[in-house]
Amino acid sequence: MGEGYSLGRYHFTSRLIIGTGKYASFEQNLAAAEASGAEMVTVALRRVKLDAPPGEGLFDFIRPDRFTILPNTAGCTTAEDAITTAHLARELLDTDLVKLEVIGDEKTLFPDVPATLEAARVLVDEGFTVLPYVNDDPVACQRLAAMGCAAVMPLAAPIGSGLGIRNPANIRIILETVDVPVIVDAGVGTASDAAIAMELGCTAVLMNTGIAAARDPVRMARAMRLAVEAGRLAYEAGRMPRRLYASASSPLDGLASF
Repeated sequence: MGEGYSLGRYHFTSRLIIGTGKYASFEQNLAAAEASGAEMVTVALRRVKLDAPPGEGLFDFIRPDRFTILPNTAGCTTAEDAITTAHLARELLDTDLVKLEVIGDEKTLFPDVPATLEAARVLVDEGFTVLPYVNDDPVACQRLAAMGCAAVMPLAAPIGSGLGIRNPANIRIILETVDVPVIVDAGVGTASDAAIAMELGCTAVLMNTGIAAARDPVRMARAMRLAVEAGRLAYEAGRMPRRLYASASSPLDGLASF
């Protein structure tokens, strides 16, 4: 997938990040992670049994010595809760990475943008590498980037909806107006959605339900990997211009007349 990209002091080659929720088992989660080629896996710290018996916990399968663990603050509804969860993650996992989520609406799971900005400002000041989940709002993304977030993570569509990128125009504006990586997060349902995100120029894609809720999660994980690779290659290659009318594939000049 090219030369890769950096998030703070961390460097990655894979442009696909996957989650750890909704899988039938930890074994299936690991198989999907391997098939996806992901180097980074996000974990909702508040939903992980940290006191599971040896061999029965998530980290016995998604091992921190094999994957970069991206703790997230899923389930938090206030800036204070998110900040506390990030502190806990740093203490337990010895990482400054955090995917910042502050949910503002339980039905849609849309982020609370003011609370996200508030929490991000505190965590950046405290030395965290902050990756904020946010609406596809160019202004919010510009402010998060300006305050020092390592990336911005605009949603493609509501979490778990599988609707794909609903507003590619906003994603393009975000790409043009921030100078940090743009990682599409939430709403990717199938491989073509991932390819579109990458063709727009996004740095990476993060997904969970699109893989975990597939009929065959491991095969879908491989499909997502290939789609991300293809989308990135297409972006780097540069697509042909769109035309209203046909254009002959073979030149007409110089053809013999009969």
